[in-house]
Amino acid sequence: MKHQHFSTFLILIFLTISASAQTQNQQRARELGIETGILTPGKWNAITDVAGVKVGHQTIIEGDDIRTGVTAILPHDGNIFRERVPAAVFVGNGFGKALGFTQVRELGEIETPIALTNTLSIHTVANGVADYVLNQPENENVRSVNPVVGETNDGWLNNIRERNVGIDDAYAAIENAKSGSVNEGNVGAGTGTRALGFKGGIGTSSRVLPRDKGGYTVGVLVQSNFGGILTINGAPVGKELNNHYMANEVPYDVDGSIMIIVATDAPITSRNLERLAKRAFLGVARVGGFASNGSGDYVIAFSTSEDVRIHQNGESTNSITELKNDAMTPLFLAAVEATEEAILNSLFAAETITGWNGHTQEALPVDEVMEILKKYNAVEKQ
Repeated sequence: MKHQHFSTFLILIFLTISASAQTQNQQRARELGIETGILTPGKWNAITDVAGVKVGHQTIIEGDDIRTGVTAILPHDGNIFRERVPAAVFVGNGFGKALGFTQVRELGEIETPIALTNTLSIHTVANGVADYVLNQPENENVRSVNPVVGETNDGWLNNIRERNVGIDDAYAAIENAKSGSVNEGNVGAGTGTRALGFKGGIGTSSRVLPRDKGGYTVGVLVQSNFGGILTINGAPVGKELNNHYMANEVPYDVDGSIMIIVATDAPITSRNLERLAKRAFLGVARVGGFASNGSGDYVIAFSTSEDVRIHQNGESTNSITELKNDAMTPLFLAAVEATEEAILNSLFAAETITGWNGHTQEALPVDEVMEILKKYNAVEKQ
């Protein structure tokens, strides 16, 4: 049955606000003394530390079986179709239903907001993103749009076959987008996801390079929904909790997916953005993921720098100034660290939730995890 958005509008608003408020009561990994890597996070420790980037969520929680939503990432405030950003895609494992990625690979640019949702709603969300672009001023004569939409399968907690995400929900996520702090955990596209044996969701983090390395910012947002053996700062948390792939004592689906969005203000074009995206995938391995057969693992990277912005102004040439290859190494490290911490934040922010068919996914047992981290000297002293 199609999601009747207008008939449940007030309920959705209440539940969306409630879900957001609940996740904000959770502590992020760094607030608990879990410091990953050596670089410094930005002010918000979020993808929005990259100037101009905004994130919006539309969370859909209905009855006892609908647990899903949309998350939108906007590279800048302007008309993205007219002022495109250079971009690249890296496929860690191609078991996914991503839309718009082949054109990004071919042209090296993104012309729409990026949206994330569930597997069977990806086409509806793509229609919503396309509608948003077509309805923007100056786009009245546009005849082709390449909406970029990623997904993970939330079908264990969400009645995914109902396809309850509508075009209006995609619109709402885009229109809700803002800078500053980003809600994490059970929100937007992360409402019904699971990761590494626990409740997953949306997570984000950032790193700012030292001035002598360029001073650039790298921000990452993830939609975590994958399996493996949870590892935090080298501590074998999943093994200690006996909750991991092959443990055989808890319901565990090693298959799943992760969507990783990488933003930077460094002036780099699609070739080096693809190299940056590849390094971000290493952050998945650092938390214990290994890209199982049924896991769709994708990275989208883009640059917001005006020095490499692609203007649709009728000119046949585009002048750019970009970093050299040997200036990329610090950015590679930043992408790995921010991805690792974003995944951890998605776990620490998420809360236990019950959904479709009575399925319950427990949240990360934070107190137990902290004891394990202390045992392995993997956490800053409190």
